[in-house]
Amino acid sequence: MNSATMRAVVAHGAGDLRLEERPVPTPGPGEVAVDIRYGGICGSDLHYWRHGAVGEFRLREPLVLGHEVVGRVREAGPGTQAPPPGTPVAVHPLASCGRCRQCLAGRRNTCLDTGYLGSAARDPHVQGGFADVLVVPAERVLPLPEGLDPRLAAVAEPAAVAWHAVRQAGDVRGKHVLVTGAGPIGCLVVAALRAAGAADITVTDVHEAPLAVAKQVGATSTVRVGSDPDGLDQLAADIAIESSGNPAGLRTCVYGVDRGGLVVGLGLLPPGDTPVAANALITRELRLVGSFRFDDELTEVLRALADGRLPVEPVVTSVLPVADALEGFGLAADPARSCKVLLDFGAV
Repeated sequence: MNSATMRAVVAHGAGDLRLEERPVPTPGPGEVAVDIRYGGICGSDLHYWRHGAVGEFRLREPLVLGHEVVGRVREAGPGTQAPPPGTPVAVHPLASCGRCRQCLAGRRNTCLDTGYLGSAARDPHVQGGFADVLVVPAERVLPLPEGLDPRLAAVAEPAAVAWHAVRQAGDVRGKHVLVTGAGPIGCLVVAALRAAGAADITVTDVHEAPLAVAKQVGATSTVRVGSDPDGLDQLAADIAIESSGNPAGLRTCVYGVDRGGLVVGLGLLPPGDTPVAANALITRELRLVGSFRFDDELTEVLRALADGRLPVEPVVTSVLPVADALEGFGLAADPARSCKVLLDFGAV
């Protein structure tokens, strides 16, 4: 690599992940170049690597992965108002159109023409942030609060997803909340619930290791589930948040909440129609709402990380140099050995 090239983690197809050199991008008017320091490996990154697709979004060209990234301002494009070079920043991965009915209603996370870093939903794809240098519109660069460790700030993006899900649940103060799935998002949901004042938080998973992390960030009880989750049917939680992305987890939520309770669907289920216990939704008078990504919650989460309201340190279980990206992806894919895995692009 020389001064004109940079490293990038690129998915070329199912099982084909490469660390390759690409030209260093230059910001244009209204844009900012960021020297990336840390990037968190997300479930969608793992899907692109292992399956060449996330749901209906299939790779049609090589894709730089990554949307959970932090770094420092490198330079701003001509005439661009931006934080000065060297400022530690997080990057908001969402580009909304600003014109559709969803954006005009203040729901940019459900924009009808959205773009997201490291996503194959569009053609051409939106290249991601697992690179030494990332160029984005200036309004998507958020300075880190004073004193916030960039290593913790790297968790802000998935924490904002969790924060939005808790917001979708409404007032959780004093409530009993069931969380199905103790992966990185599930554990961050637990931390966000604790920050929001939930009294009791029950977390389920099929592995012991993630349940241990869930306890460290605020779970009051954990349940290791097997093939038969019926033991949770009498839990009578006030609210359930499904974060496993598994139909069995959704079923657990439907029967694990009390009559008149609320179920928040957060984990993306397999593509296509998923069977749902609709009769139970009806006869138990349950409410089922979705939660997708986030909007302005990223700013709130950065503040919560800085002031200690959101203790996410236990969620980050491994940090590997980007040169070991393939090892990092393998580690992130094994919930028995890891929770959130970060790639380190080196001091900037």
